[in-house]
Amino acid sequence: MPDGFRANAPAAIVIVVGPDRGKHLRNIAILILLAVIVWLVPGGDTAGLTISNVLGLVFAGSLLFLGYRIYMERRETIFGLEDRQRGIVYGSLALGTVAIVGTGRLWDTGLGAIIWLALIALALYGLYSVWQAYRAY
Repeated sequence: MPDGFRANAPAAIVIVVGPDRGKHLRNIAILILLAVIVWLVPGGDTAGLTISNVLGLVFAGSLLFLGYRIYMERRETIFGLEDRQRGIVYGSLALGTVAIVGTGRLWDTGLGAIIWLALIALALYGLYSVWQAYRAY
């Protein structure tokens, strides 16, 4: 018998880890109830759009804050890049931002979707090429 085990030890109590099924069903029912309330209440569509806009602004602000924190933490590495490479990084980030901001309009047409994909690919290629040059240095 391995060390630490007793022959006459009581059976272990098995505890189920994780939430129970009823909790998930309750949360889904609450979401459906809130959606029905927003749908039926007069002016609920306006309130829903307002909440959606506020959440979108909070999300955009948190992404900007994340970018600021990453920049401040990696500032020495960024300034250690050559001017050309730093310009490619900033240009790629700007190009990606323009593509993401214009996603709705660009995806309305077939040619716009191709242009959007090209912009995103070009931005990613610029970032990848700078990263590859940084790793080789």
